[in-house]
Amino acid sequence: QVQLVESGGGLVQAGGSLRLSCAASGRTASTATMAWFRQAPGKERDIVAAISWNYGNTYYADFVKGRFTISRDNAKKMVYLQMNSLKPEDTAVYYCALDHNFGISRTEYEYWGQGTQVTVSS
Repeated sequence: QVQLVESGGGLVQAGGSLRLSCAASGRTASTATMAWFRQAPGKERDIVAAISWNYGNTYYADFVKGRFTISRDNAKKMVYLQMNSLKPEDTAVYYCALDHNFGISRTEYEYWGQGTQVTVSS
């Protein structure tokens, strides 16, 4: 059984930074693709970034390229999202997700965390 627990969300001013963390449990977590999605009120849940288990593949949504960085520590079963130059439109609930294939669609991800709120004030 895989469980994902996010942390690190909060309130930040525009231009500021936050680092989200996701702790994964389960024996296959270190060999799975990990991703971050976000969902703003009334909107779809969209992918933000993804990273393959062997660090070989990464994906970033256009709206975060150059500002956000995804990373992982397989030994600790952790995935991180460093968010810089935050904008009010980045306000959303951010979710950690895991699957055993590399994908960018939310329908491809089997396991989800409970989400962490990120609010960026103008």
